Amino acid sequence: MDWVLILLLLVLAYAVVAGYLYLRKSAYEREKAARSGEPGHDETAKKSLYENIVFYGPILAIKTSRVGFFDRFIPYSAILRLYATFGVVMVAVISVGIALMLLVSLQFTLIFRPEPIGIYAPQNLLLIPGLNEYVPSTFAVWFAFVVTIAIHEFGHGILCRVEKIAVRGMGALVAVIPIGFFVEPDEEQLEKTRGMSKIRMFGAGITNNIVVGVICFVVMILLVGMAVPAGEPVIAGVYQNYSAWQADVPTPSVISSVNGIAVQDRDDVSSLLNATRPGDTVALGILHQGTAETYHLNLSSWPEELGPRESGFMGVYYYDGGAVVDAVKNSFSFTGFIRLITVPFDPTMNGQMMRILAFETPESQYYQVPFPLFWGVIHLLFWCGWININVGIFNAIPMVPLDGGYILKEGVERLFERRGIQKYALPVVSFISSLMLVILFSLIVLPYIFHF
Repeated sequence: MDWVLILLLLVLAYAVVAGYLYLRKSAYEREKAARSGEPGHDETAKKSLYENIVFYGPILAIKTSRVGFFDRFIPYSAILRLYATFGVVMVAVISVGIALMLLVSLQFTLIFRPEPIGIYAPQNLLLIPGLNEYVPSTFAVWFAFVVTIAIHEFGHGILCRVEKIAVRGMGALVAVIPIGFFVEPDEEQLEKTRGMSKIRMFGAGITNNIVVGVICFVVMILLVGMAVPAGEPVIAGVYQNYSAWQADVPTPSVISSVNGIAVQDRDDVSSLLNATRPGDTVALGILHQGTAETYHLNLSSWPEELGPRESGFMGVYYYDGGAVVDAVKNSFSFTGFIRLITVPFDPTMNGQMMRILAFETPESQYYQVPFPLFWGVIHLLFWCGWININVGIFNAIPMVPLDGGYILKEGVERLFERRGIQKYALPVVSFISSLMLVILFSLIVLPYIFHF
């Protein structure tokens, strides 16, 4: 069934269910208002299910006050405080790093004046699957998106109870599918909490996102190491205006023979081509999407940057599955992790080869994998890691109302309070938050101004 039809059916089903709940809730509220004026009416009577349903436009919020789940973590308070304290240090480092990165990005934008396309297009600055052209609207992405928000909010809820802050409720936001979760701490108790207890609570969501993101990437790297690249000569692409391009050789495809002689790997192909000269014609046996065809290539001379060689040049480059696996295995480093973060929008040849980690690509058929749905699991782990880390980094920006801003606010207030200059805390926090907001806004608007 076409995915557009499935989407329309899901939207229709959601509209019917949400409309029914909206009408029932409205009827319940009218009945409740009518009963409230009756003699002997008990306001403490059992609440209806509809009191836990709230509409924000088309978005449905389903709430519950049954939050005993978070109390289960109280016995582990000492360990969780240690974990959250480590997280606060990590968040502080990330906050400083992301603030400096935003300043450098602004400087880059002012100097090079990029056009508002690609990664500079405004929709691509938002992590919304399908809207962001680098983040596809797939099951793996949406699953990772929902899990990321749940992990973030549950981190706040757990640390609330660890720091003896009551949780009044929690719930989910639904718009066809779950799009978010939320936890409601007791505002009065939260306001009375000070210092590291409050900072740990605000930093818990970011800490969870970063830690879970790193774990997902580590598991993904270990699993990719179990994939065995096929040994066949797989054509990944062709050089424009050279023999294979002129003969319309498809990609990706596998070379099965040269001049009728079967080949098993790239060395076999090279051995046969070493006996040719530019201008010779070779019959290239190709397997593409299960179909075998023969293409006749008039061999070219080798380009200077790849030569000099006397043999003929087909004008193809191979898919190197072994290099991809090795590159992923070597991601256990800071630069390796950064490379993983850039996979969705890396236009280089190496970046395109690494896209197998995040997207469905034809090249996945050229591996022997340890279990069925292997690449589906890899995609799920990649996006869980990628979205968790990016959401964590974004929330660490020192700008209210982000978690990083509230951590900054609490830290500055306590620091200035000890020095008797608390009245300057709010102006300092406001200035930093405003600066971050101006930079973010400038990164979106300046490319349009430059090319108006």
